[in-house]
Amino acid sequence: MAVLEKIRSKTVFLIAIIGLALFAFIISDFIGKGRFSRLQPTEIGTVNGEDVPIDAFRLQVENAIHQANGQASSIEAAKYVWEQNVQQILLNQQIEKLGLSVEKDQIISILEKTPLAKNPQFTNEYGVFDAVKFQTYLSTLKTQNPDAYSQWKIQENALIEGAKQQMYINLIRAGLGATDTEAEIAYHQEKDLADINYVALQYSSIDDKTIQVSDSEIKDYIKKHEKQFKQEAYRNIQYIVINEKPSDADLAEAKSGIEKLLQPEVVYNVKKQSNDTVPGFATTKEIKSFVDRYSDKAYDSTFVTKDKINSAYADTLFALGVGKIYGPYEEDGSIKISRMVAKEPAGAVKASHILIAYTGSQAATPNTTRSKEEAKAKAEELLAQAKAAGADFDQLARDNSEEPGAMYSAGDLGFFVKGTMVKPFETFAFSNPVGTIGLVETDFGFHVVKVTDKAEAVNIATISRKVDPSDATLSSLFSKATTFQMKASEKPKEFGSVAKASELSVLRADNLHKNDDQIIGLGANRPIVQWLYEKDTKVGDIKMFTTNGNYVVAQLVKKGEEGLSEVQDVAAFVKPILIKEKKAKILKDKAKGGSLEAIASANGATVKTATGLTMSSPIIIGEGREPRVVGTAFGLKQGAISKPIEGENAVYVIQLTSATVAPATNDYKVYAETIEKIRTERAAQSILKSLENNAKIKENISTFY
Repeated sequence: MAVLEKIRSKTVFLIAIIGLALFAFIISDFIGKGRFSRLQPTEIGTVNGEDVPIDAFRLQVENAIHQANGQASSIEAAKYVWEQNVQQILLNQQIEKLGLSVEKDQIISILEKTPLAKNPQFTNEYGVFDAVKFQTYLSTLKTQNPDAYSQWKIQENALIEGAKQQMYINLIRAGLGATDTEAEIAYHQEKDLADINYVALQYSSIDDKTIQVSDSEIKDYIKKHEKQFKQEAYRNIQYIVINEKPSDADLAEAKSGIEKLLQPEVVYNVKKQSNDTVPGFATTKEIKSFVDRYSDKAYDSTFVTKDKINSAYADTLFALGVGKIYGPYEEDGSIKISRMVAKEPAGAVKASHILIAYTGSQAATPNTTRSKEEAKAKAEELLAQAKAAGADFDQLARDNSEEPGAMYSAGDLGFFVKGTMVKPFETFAFSNPVGTIGLVETDFGFHVVKVTDKAEAVNIATISRKVDPSDATLSSLFSKATTFQMKASEKPKEFGSVAKASELSVLRADNLHKNDDQIIGLGANRPIVQWLYEKDTKVGDIKMFTTNGNYVVAQLVKKGEEGLSEVQDVAAFVKPILIKEKKAKILKDKAKGGSLEAIASANGATVKTATGLTMSSPIIIGEGREPRVVGTAFGLKQGAISKPIEGENAVYVIQLTSATVAPATNDYKVYAETIEKIRTERAAQSILKSLENNAKIKENISTFY
């Protein structure tokens, strides 16, 4: 019951400071220029001749990793920070050209729109942001805490830079409105209709195998579409992985050790100066202390239904009799043994409810104005409706419950066990039989509750011990990896056969770029990528890496340098395009004739009809999206037959049978607003993309990360 959980709120000022700090981080300014030394550049890169110094960049990367709570690798953070810097510099260069600036009064206006303006420290008696109070605070901060004031200046600069960027983008957006003519065109593209008769000669009617495409034709296509086929430098590898996992002997030893816990143990009692027999897991009455002592995971006394047992052996465990043992069994890299502690036939209850909140209750929202008495009266009214013959409790919950999500869940809370709901609610649910409907009051409001089902719940004690590979196993695995590396290095062209002889599987990872971190099958593995791009690494070279507890032996099998794609790299993409073009040429020759009927007859096709075609949605039912065909239809005179049209799915010949032009209107405002909205929403992204495409950008990320 989501609403029955307390939610803690954070202070407004804390949110403001975090937000401003993030803002400052994103749009920090970089000053100064460096020079490349002979050994290593001192810049992470340049943007239109403006350098990004490596020292400042490193600080930003560290901040990014910190902000990501360690969830981002160094290279991932570096790529993110670099992209932010590129965008920032490009925008600043444009802003400087235009001479845009932000004055003091504008800064105050900006602050009024941030969470900072709601902090009581900076508001007047009416709760309105008081600029004088804030300026006084800054003056005090400047004299008493210079370091904190310096931090504020960074945030202030960030706000100013952000405001300038917004001004620049708004200037561009201001010129993206739609004219009346554009709106009128959009109106007719949506409303004008065309009906056609047509013949479609499908590309699939010609077998691909009968069409020959040469490498030279693919190469010519690449040259004609250079922008589409510009590629980054890339590397392809093949590799084997030897996992540092426990051997069968390690598992057997672990099972033997955990089995001993079932038996009584004789221990020496110092006080008695004699031996005591301590019960094993199978008979001990001190289950909690026993599990906590011998298991990697502490004892959980919670009762659960079968579907809440987080194990592949849930069915078996749930079926155990009280006091019975299951195991040892292997699961999730651990050896486990479980004991059924207790069963409760009705230990879990399933219920639905309708929640009615009132002012002051924990479920109340800012819009809740109902008094407690009014809430109770409404709940009692709903209770009567719910108890009436033929009542639909689910629908009553959808229509009336103030539980978030009730519209979709119909108030269904699913199964729950004792200790998971507030006490009055829990007491009612567990004390009444299935089918009971009643009224319950809690701190969250009034609940009309229906008990819908009850189920058995169990408590299972499990001793779990992670199994790590032994020293002997680790030594054996290392020996296997180094032996494979040695043999493969002796015969680099036989990497696969050497792996097969060693009973190892060969995996591939292609199109690895210099700033990549992730490798398919290996996850984050920056050292391998860095090795691939070292000057001395040649095709065929082999190297062993230790990563994530595994041994990886990798071989560089192909290099691709920056420039146009090679024929073999894009043949799978280009060849179908050229095959389609050749098929279209053949079908166009077949599609010549005096009438649609003649063309259809000559090609074993039929004349079809399509009605209600529009330019805004150029779809022909039964054929798919065909913009060229629909566009041609609107350019024909009624009764006219088109030339063969190279469509998406076939070659078409069409005849316009009817065209309906929508009546003119004096108001195209809706269409103008739609065009403008689409343009302005895409503006910021389009601006940055355009600036990047026309900029001279060089980055040295892989040199440092």
